[in-house]
Amino acid sequence: MTQNNFPKLHNAMWPGLVGKGSPGAEPCIDLDTMLELTANAEVNGTKFDGVDIFLFDPHVSIDVKEDELKAVADKIGNKGLAIGSLVAPVWPPTNGGSAMGSEEERKNFVTQVQKACRIGKKLREIGVRSHGIRIDSAAGVTDWEKSPKPNTKKIAKTFKEAAKVAKDHGERLAAEGEICWGGMHSWKYMVQLLEEVGQPKYVGFQADMAHTLLYTLGYNAPEHRIVPDKFSWQPEEFHKAMKKMTAALRPWTIDFHVAQNDATVKGSGSHDKTGRHCLATDPNGKLNIARDAGYWMRDDKGKVTKKFKHICWDGCMFPNEVMMKQQTWNDILAAMIQVRENHGWRE
Repeated sequence: MTQNNFPKLHNAMWPGLVGKGSPGAEPCIDLDTMLELTANAEVNGTKFDGVDIFLFDPHVSIDVKEDELKAVADKIGNKGLAIGSLVAPVWPPTNGGSAMGSEEERKNFVTQVQKACRIGKKLREIGVRSHGIRIDSAAGVTDWEKSPKPNTKKIAKTFKEAAKVAKDHGERLAAEGEICWGGMHSWKYMVQLLEEVGQPKYVGFQADMAHTLLYTLGYNAPEHRIVPDKFSWQPEEFHKAMKKMTAALRPWTIDFHVAQNDATVKGSGSHDKTGRHCLATDPNGKLNIARDAGYWMRDDKGKVTKKFKHICWDGCMFPNEVMMKQQTWNDILAAMIQVRENHGWRE
């Protein structure tokens, strides 16, 4: 058995949905299968403690009825798993809208957050869940760049309206920093947005190790690149860049994703020029997962912050064949355990 029992180790369910189910793509992997693979993962007697969920069909509908929600909670609980953060479907294709869009689009955004908060509150009342609703600006970088300052103000205004909803439901919103979302596509723009919202109790940052790595490289915002132009992964430069970025964003961070990235940038459509996650064991991964999680889980003096009661693995766009192998999830769990051993604590 491992020494530390906090933070709790969660697995994301949305890799069964993201990039799947559309024409020409592989079929979605249903929630039951994702839960089964998660529950069956085990490394030296340690298992996953819970799951984080995307509130979207065919997993859990944002309009789920109360009795159906209770059935989902029972199903997850019966596998010995808790529920952590929920992803609100705030994007236009999922009936949301751009946070810097028209009045109607912004209203749709807040409505989706409200529905997610309703579900979150109900799951807390059932007793199977902690806090956290995940959002982003649901807006493209090129659209944002047409009018940067007014657009950031508009996103902040939408986030403030969403924050009121979160407060009323006893929730917190975690804004995911990813280089494809306008106003959130660099570490500096992300801090500026959070400061503009100015409600750290209700709107914080969700740090994903894979996505935030790309912040240091300045993709989509070369003006905020931290590493030198001729950077070839020299440890000293990497360390300096990670320290600078996390010092700025860590105070805002309320939700944390363990992930791997090979620092290549792919994507299309609303996910233009975004990073693709790698498997935990990928030899091309640029992160030392067990070590580099410490940039987020420890303070500037190297002390464990204990800010995250749970951490979640996030890895999307893997082929179904890879995702259906139990070994994939055992390897991921092993990486998560090592993160907890290095930067966790015992209660």
